[in-house]
Amino acid sequence: MRNELNRLIGNQNEELAATFLETEDFSIVARNYYARKLGEIDIIAMRDGVLHFVEVKSGQKDFDPIYNFTPSKQRKMINSAYYYMKSHNLDVVFSIDLIVVRWGEVEFLENVTM
Repeated sequence: MRNELNRLIGNQNEELAATFLETEDFSIVARNYYARKLGEIDIIAMRDGVLHFVEVKSGQKDFDPIYNFTPSKQRKMINSAYYYMKSHNLDVVFSIDLIVVRWGEVEFLENVTM
């Protein structure tokens, strides 16, 4: 029951994140892209010729969901992004981004890798 509730809240927050991106002139390319053995990318979007791979983290507790974007998750996203571009024969500028949803408020952190 708790897992179902968490999944429902997560889906609602991903929808909120996608809507936010669209209002910021992004076009959504894919949602919940799964790269086999690498992981999932919540949202892939394009704006101004840059492909954005977006992770959505959300929470409604005292613990800030930004801390769930671990170095391991970041590595998996980078590898998944390269896999996506290779499998779609793309050679474009890309960005790994993070959207944090806290109590319905969206924070967009662009290009979170160094």
